[in-house]
Order: sequence, then structure tokens, then C-alpha cells
Amino acid sequence: MATAAAPSRAAPAEGTRFYLIMALVMAGVVFGGFSFHLMMGRSSFDAPLVVHAHGIIFMAWTVLYSAQAIAIAGGNVALHRRLGQAAYLLIPVMVLAGMAVMVHSAQSRGGPFFFAMNEFVISNGLMVFTFGGLALWALRVRRHQGWHRRLMLVAMSVLTGPGLGRLIPAPLLIPYAWPISIALTWIFPLIGIAADLRRDGRVHPAYVWGLGVYIGVFAVSMGIAYSPLGVGFTQWLVAGTPGAERPMGPFLPPGFGG
Repeated sequence: MATAAAPSRAAPAEGTRFYLIMALVMAGVVFGGFSFHLMMGRSSFDAPLVVHAHGIIFMAWTVLYSAQAIAIAGGNVALHRRLGQAAYLLIPVMVLAGMAVMVHSAQSRGGPFFFAMNEFVISNGLMVFTFGGLALWALRVRRHQGWHRRLMLVAMSVLTGPGLGRLIPAPLLIPYAWPISIALTWIFPLIGIAADLRRDGRVHPAYVWGLGVYIGVFAVSMGIAYSPLGVGFTQWLVAGTPGAERPMGPFLPPGFGG
């Protein structure tokens, strides 16, 4: 007897609409932050190729993540799975692009002036790997929908940091601009936790592990950043470049706001 093929469309699972909304909101934060800077004249198209490549690659992920959420919400399982295969290829490229643009920013100008340079190099670098690790973990457990979509939400929340960082008055938050910008990204997993409690009366372990890894790596990254090893590595990375001319700590440029 011939085996019937699995249907390409299925009824959306409970809670799918919530994850669609969250995906679109996080994508909106990313696009909104960068669009706001472009409209304010704080960004331009004159940036080096590495910056443009980074932007295209990370925006491609944002579109891919949103498309997957739309596909599964519409019951198009086949499309969702095909897009998932593309994610396997895109995630490693994102990690490489993220590290490349971080090095470029640190060496060309010392990173954003409202972040300590060692925070930007060490902690930001480890956040890129945190995203990659969580996203790949989510793909590996894709057959377990509860784990898959929650881990992917936590992974995507890591990427909202640059968008949120462009929407908040970061210079006014010195010297805590970096930890505040990271803590704000935890809002999205916390919303997911609240939704679990409201719907199921308990928190899915994927949030406990996913957000726990994110917060834990951030705490470790800050410890490394302010250790002699972290400061020394940052100084070595920017030695002999324009980035070495700025102070290690966050600062306001002369005439800022004038």
C-alpha cells in the first residue's frame, strides 16, 4: 500500500499567532532603529563594504525569520521547512559578518562613543556568538515545536539590541548604556514567559535555558571585558589604528549636543 505524503499545510498550533506577532514586532524594532538613524542623518550609504555586507546579511535574517513565522501561521509547513534550511547556511555567515563589522568599528573609531570600548569588543562579540548558538540550537530541536519557537525567539531578541540601541538616548545613559541596551532585549523573552504563564500556568523550560544562557553569557562577557585580559585584548585589537586614540571608557565627544 502506498504511503500518503505528509500534507504541506496544517492547522496552526496553539500560540502560533503570538509568535507571529512577536516576530513582526522584533523585526519592526530592527528596521525601525536603523531607519530612524538614516532619517536623522546618523547613518549614510558611504560606509565601507564590510558595513553594507553586514547590514544586508542581518536584514536578510530578519526577513527570513519573519517569513518563517508568517509561513507557519498560515499552515504552510513545507515553506517553513525550506526556509529553515536556508537558516543553517545564513547563521554562520551572520556570525562572521558580525565579528568583521565589530572589528572594523573598533579599529576605525573605537566603536560607539557611548559604550566602553572593551564592552563593545568583548561583550558585543560574545553576544554575536550567543545569537548563533541559540539559533542553531533552535534549528536542531525543530521537531520539538515548543523548544524550537521559544529558543528562536530568544535568539532573535539578541539581534534587537542594535535596533533598540538606536531608538534609546544612549549618550544620556552613559556609563550604563551597554548593559541597559542589552537588558532591554530581555523584554521579548519575558513577554513570552508571561504568555506561557497566562496560557499554561507554567514556564516552558526552553525559556529558562534560552534566556538563562543569554543572561549568563552576558554576565561572563562583562567580567571578561573588565578583566586585565579583556582590556589587554581590546588594546591589542586597536593598536596602531584610529580606534586607539579614543579613551577606553564611554565619553561624550567635545561639543556633543551643542
